Amino acid sequence: CGQVIGNDTAITLGGLSGNFELNVMMPLIAFNLLESIRLLSNAIENFTERCIKGLEADKQRCREMVEKSLALATVLTPKVGYDEASRIAKEAYEQKRTIREQIEKEGLFSKEEMDQLFDFQSMISFQRPYKKNKRPIY
Repeated sequence: CGQVIGNDTAITLGGLSGNFELNVMMPLIAFNLLESIRLLSNAIENFTERCIKGLEADKQRCREMVEKSLALATVLTPKVGYDEASRIAKEAYEQKRTIREQIEKEGLFSKEEMDQLFDFQSMISFQRPYKKNKRPIY
């Protein structure tokens, strides 16, 4: 990374030194750019081979961590309002409970309603912001 940062600085200085569009620094720019590309591509290949390849998520642990997140209180806001959702989150934090456990304790929603509210798959799936056969709005 240090070499790539140095190459970037050299490329910047080379670009600044291109007086009258003579591009006398073009060899310096090209050399440093190609060296940075080589260094970064080797780093990506090594990182992939030695760190990422064969890595699998522990789905049970991921679900457990999501359940423990106080951020789940945000899905309650449309149903109960911001003040009530923040009160539930604060109470859950103080009592060392999950949002779901706090809701069950207070009896605010049925189990079916909670399962629908806390449908994690629908929270993370991509929803297109436009209708089929129409251009995107972004």
